[in-house]
Amino acid sequence: MTGLSNTLGLVGDRPADEIIRRLTLDISNRLDGMLHGDFMGIVPGRGTEPGETRRYEPGDDVRHIDWNVTARMQQPYIRETIADRELETWMLIDRSPRLDFGTASCEKRDLVLGAAAGIGLLTARGGNRVGAMILRGPHVTTVPPRQGRRNLLGILDRILTSPRVDGAGPTDLGAGLRALGSMAPRRGLIAIISDFQTDPDRWRTAVGAMALRHSVLCVQVVDPRDVELPPVGVLHFVDPATGATREVNTDDRKLRERYTEAAGRQQAAIAQAIRGAGADHMTLSTDGDWLMDLARHVSQRRHRAEATAGRRTR
Repeated sequence: MTGLSNTLGLVGDRPADEIIRRLTLDISNRLDGMLHGDFMGIVPGRGTEPGETRRYEPGDDVRHIDWNVTARMQQPYIRETIADRELETWMLIDRSPRLDFGTASCEKRDLVLGAAAGIGLLTARGGNRVGAMILRGPHVTTVPPRQGRRNLLGILDRILTSPRVDGAGPTDLGAGLRALGSMAPRRGLIAIISDFQTDPDRWRTAVGAMALRHSVLCVQVVDPRDVELPPVGVLHFVDPATGATREVNTDDRKLRERYTEAAGRQQAAIAQAIRGAGADHMTLSTDGDWLMDLARHVSQRRHRAEATAGRRTR
């Protein structure tokens, strides 16, 4: 993980094109080694992601018969699958000012960039289209889905060069998802990359509505200080969205315990809201091997899809 940590840690110290080139090269090399060239799993692929149903015709693969529809219609129906070339991926990127923070190998905003690069590289192969909606307070930047590495590099450049602006106001994930829903009518992959540290009631319904049509992956980026405080004396806290400030004495043991308990409840509520909405949930931490966690999730997702496809053909 050292090379990737160093790459993310250099964000802001080198030209954007150099950072992106080095980051995508490092990620590609590591993913090739981890997944042994098999990049399917994070994306809906042929034989794993169901599409539309139609009546069975002589010569169709009987393994694709949808037995539920067949029983309901009293005649055989097959479930067609979405071909790899038809996949469209959208990444909803949260660039709230509160992500300009990190106490480990990188900031959370850098981890957002790394996650977007990893997901983009995984999904852009095979001619798939990748687009993005980048949210920063009330500001929205949209990149329509297109094929090619050049398009992905352009998305990453926009994420990397988005300005650090305190007091920009909160980012409304729910509103962003509702707007994205009108731009993504075709079934595909929606990857939401955020720390999700807002009231789940503000985005839970929108995630659920998106999951009815698409395969939705929620990538939560976290920092160790999101869940616990070290005893380091008086700290000056600033809410980057509103500019509100507060001093906290972290040497107070009871205060640290209350913070840890509240943070635990918040993380549990986020996870429950995501799973309850029908989306996949993956957590990447600034102090962890985030790319290994991404590769592990891809592998597990692929195995689940294969198991589901196997049950469907029985």
